[in-house]
Amino acid sequence: MRRLDKEIFYSLSLLGMVMGLVFFAASLTPSLMPRSYLVQGALSGISAGIGYMIGTALTWLWFYLQLPAPDSSLKPVRWAIGMACLALCLAALWHATFWQNSIRLLWKMPPIATAEPYWLAAVAAVTFLAALILGRLFRLVCLIFSKWLSRMVPSRLSKVMGSLLAIALFWSIGQGILLRLALDAADASFQQADALIETDQPSPQEATKTGSYASLVEWQGLGRQGRHFIVSGPTANEISSFWNTKSREPLRIYVGLNNAETSKERATLALKELIRQGAFERSLLVVIVPTGTGWIDPAAMDTLEYLQRGDVASVAVQYSYLTSWMSLLFEPREGEETAVDLFDAVYGYWSKLPHDKRPKLYLHGLSLGALNSQLSLDIYNVIGDPVNGALWSGPPFRSARWMAATAARNPGTPEWLPKFRDGSVIRFANQEHPPEQYAAPWGPLRVIYLQYASDPVVFFDVSSAFREPEWMKAPRGSDVSPQLTWIPVVTMLQLLFDMMIATTSPVGYGHIYAPQHYIDGWISLTDASIAPQDVTRLKSLFASRFGMTP
Repeated sequence: MRRLDKEIFYSLSLLGMVMGLVFFAASLTPSLMPRSYLVQGALSGISAGIGYMIGTALTWLWFYLQLPAPDSSLKPVRWAIGMACLALCLAALWHATFWQNSIRLLWKMPPIATAEPYWLAAVAAVTFLAALILGRLFRLVCLIFSKWLSRMVPSRLSKVMGSLLAIALFWSIGQGILLRLALDAADASFQQADALIETDQPSPQEATKTGSYASLVEWQGLGRQGRHFIVSGPTANEISSFWNTKSREPLRIYVGLNNAETSKERATLALKELIRQGAFERSLLVVIVPTGTGWIDPAAMDTLEYLQRGDVASVAVQYSYLTSWMSLLFEPREGEETAVDLFDAVYGYWSKLPHDKRPKLYLHGLSLGALNSQLSLDIYNVIGDPVNGALWSGPPFRSARWMAATAARNPGTPEWLPKFRDGSVIRFANQEHPPEQYAAPWGPLRVIYLQYASDPVVFFDVSSAFREPEWMKAPRGSDVSPQLTWIPVVTMLQLLFDMMIATTSPVGYGHIYAPQHYIDGWISLTDASIAPQDVTRLKSLFASRFGMTP
């Protein structure tokens, strides 16, 4: 009997390895982002570990249900299956270069000569080993709990209860302790980087600038991203030179985390600085919600300032030090309070001004900033006196308003580029489809979602573990590999890794939005009267600045 049990255990352990190898091979198929061998190795190792976990879970279930043991005469069959899985992995490694190039060629990136299969496999093996050790530790804890419980309850019930207790223990340690420590460490690291004052960024000398000697906002408290935003924008001379006409100096207001204690105090400080600089006397005012680190995309704001010949003011308040994908996954509500406080402060002042003596008011946010900016706009609070519009780029998959509009899209339109009703309120745009392709005119409130079909921050979905996403079905976006195939569980892991490396894409793909697409969006939102040849000139100017082909 012991020999038979050992044989059964060996057979069912082989099931875990078989599933691990299948998951490893599947993880090498393309998804949205091209991956280096380091990223691919980590992804493949984790995928193999999860496949092995599923196989061992089925093993446990087999024993628990006391199903008939496999015939020992089937051992050659089991070995044949194992060898077939190894062959599948080798074939997948051989195809990995082709699969990665299927994305790179679409994105006009130089193809890679090799996917570095040996290094990839080595990284995957180390990652799988770490996952296996963790799994063995989990199994040991399950056995300890089960043995302790077997003194009080029947054996089969003790196994179930022991497993549940082990899951609760590991979840509480991982979620409540390790994750918290990791986030705190990351936050402290980003905070130190944010506090750095570069020697080439002295405080502004002009009294009208945020952080100057006359400003209500201290330069040291702005943070690295805030200081960069203030000093990096186009000047009136640069804008005038492009248009060959007199332009105004754009106004940029920014308040960092260290400029005030609470989000309300920071929002109030931002409003006071807006008033001091005369922002409400400009033609346009943009309330920006930055990304998790406090960064504001220059492709968005620089283009608008050129289009408006400098007659624009913008304001932003920092709410975090973490990168957007970390905040999005682990602290998605962190920036909502700041976004709401800033919008309420600005809108409260703006709405009391005479309609003919106030600027047009717009909202903007990229990535996590787009999510929090949407949360700040309560339609029911502004319906009597609405803002003029919003341009939200790369809206994350958690965006409830974006999700609702996408779900209610017109029949026959794809999820990656929906059409919402007649387009008078909400329009979607991407690289090839500007927001003007609608018959109906704009209404009083205009919303544009700028999104790329290849952006994993937009299209990541936990449910892709068990259901094929709509955006993967034909027709697909032109920047999505035709080789992408939905694979249960594995696709979700691929998209998760894609989201973590989404900002490594070239401009105009993935999560890096190109200035020419912002130009199309801003022209549509603001009714900017620009001759077609000047639009082409402006796009060429920014394409050269961002290293793109005009």
